[in-house]
Amino acid sequence: MREIRLPHDAFVMVGDGRKALLLRNHGDKKFADLRVERVFANENPPTREQGTDKPGRAFASVGNRRSSVESTDWHDIAEHRFASEVAGALERLVREKRIKALVIAAPPRTLSDLRRLLHAEVKQCLIAEVAKDLTHHPVNEIEKHLVGYSIVG
Repeated sequence: MREIRLPHDAFVMVGDGRKALLLRNHGDKKFADLRVERVFANENPPTREQGTDKPGRAFASVGNRRSSVESTDWHDIAEHRFASEVAGALERLVREKRIKALVIAAPPRTLSDLRRLLHAEVKQCLIAEVAKDLTHHPVNEIEKHLVGYSIVG
């Protein structure tokens, strides 16, 4: 196992299904100095505020039996869509800024979505993945979490 060492100008994307921060290391491998480059936000109210209909009912083709249909989780759908938007933005940024090193920190579910959606160019510059939600932490705490985090390598 080895510790994450962020090279100068490495980028760190910290996000969840509603918010993502893109940070850049203005320091060096020994002393990280992360600064916010861009913020992505998604207005995603709870499902109860997005849908008003009751779950539907399905009728059996034979007889008079009925069963309920699970209601749509609009909040969940919006989180998956946001992960797709962030993956697309990362692809554009890797190309525009010629990013050489990228770390992604996200909750396991969001990280899974991102892994599936990331373009090959983004995956090539990925140096570490952190399965942890750091979105609501101040930048100095994010630095501490990343420095103290070890990866298998």
